[in-house]
Amino acid sequence: MKNIIKTLVVMLTSISFLTSAKAGELTVTGTAKATMNMLSGFNGLSQGGAGKGLGIANEFDLGANGELDNGVTWKYQIQMDPGNSGATNKSDVQNDDSRLEIGTTLGTIGLYKSEGGVDLEDGASQSVYGRPTDIGGNDGVVDNYDVDSYSNVQYHTPSGLLPYGIAVKLAYVPDTTNVYGSSNTAGTAYTAVADGVGRSAQAIQIKAAPIEGLAVGASYMDFSDDTNVGVQADEPMSASAMATYAYGAAKIGYSRAVKVLAKTANTHTASVQQYNQDNMSISYLVNDSLSVSFEQEQSEAENNNRDLVHVEQKSTAIQAAYTMGGMTLALSHSNLDNVGYASGKDSKQTLFAVTMAF
Repeated sequence: MKNIIKTLVVMLTSISFLTSAKAGELTVTGTAKATMNMLSGFNGLSQGGAGKGLGIANEFDLGANGELDNGVTWKYQIQMDPGNSGATNKSDVQNDDSRLEIGTTLGTIGLYKSEGGVDLEDGASQSVYGRPTDIGGNDGVVDNYDVDSYSNVQYHTPSGLLPYGIAVKLAYVPDTTNVYGSSNTAGTAYTAVADGVGRSAQAIQIKAAPIEGLAVGASYMDFSDDTNVGVQADEPMSASAMATYAYGAAKIGYSRAVKVLAKTANTHTASVQQYNQDNMSISYLVNDSLSVSFEQEQSEAENNNRDLVHVEQKSTAIQAAYTMGGMTLALSHSNLDNVGYASGKDSKQTLFAVTMAF
């Protein structure tokens, strides 16, 4: 698959864009959001160590887009994250993620820094505010590998090219050590023992809409160029499949994912070999303003020694969201069982959010 990705990227990037460009447009997007997050029980660090937190969203996106005289379009975006670097100094503002996408009649080429994820492990979620394990619950869940953890280049098929709404994304990570850098950034040294997964990676995502109301998809990612030959026994990879179906005011979603960790010849039998995750959710639009949802995520840590107990972490959330013009009020209540894959470590979370889009 890596050779196919490289060939497509070379073919498309050989198209000449050396024509005059129309002036681009600058945009600022984001959300003004405040939350009250209340945790009880095990918080991922200690029993009874959870508490109440008041948070205000601190990210916004700067974007620019334009079009060349030959019809080629381009889109640039960076995400600004105040206080992204320091544990104590939160007054600095840094470029957290960035992307540049070039659109042609043959498809889209994307260049991404810590952006452009293609994994569909959570692609079927119908939660009206956020997934149970993605709203600050300190659950310790382990997610799939994804290319947005690295610098990557992608090719996306053009809309309408394939039947049944099929859309394909191909992604290639040239170097897993180069997470972020400005223009002209040089690569960094790769250490197989420290980095573990491999020097490069490739991924694919396929989505389709075969019938009205139904959407399906699958994704896969693996690593290559592992210089730790002779020590590595199992190559790391992750895969997922998802489906959603909408009927009237209701919509359901289901996804299944597996993440296989790198395994060396001297790995202890008590270490985790892979994580298996099953997510199911349903949402219902009560009226034009009010929507409710329920989601359950189950993630199992499977040990190398199959005689050992495989601990399953289960997270459930009931949510409601009410929209008034540009403002949304959301309420979420979650139960988190076996936090961090530790038996008997449970917690509860109640979250209230006020969001204004701009």
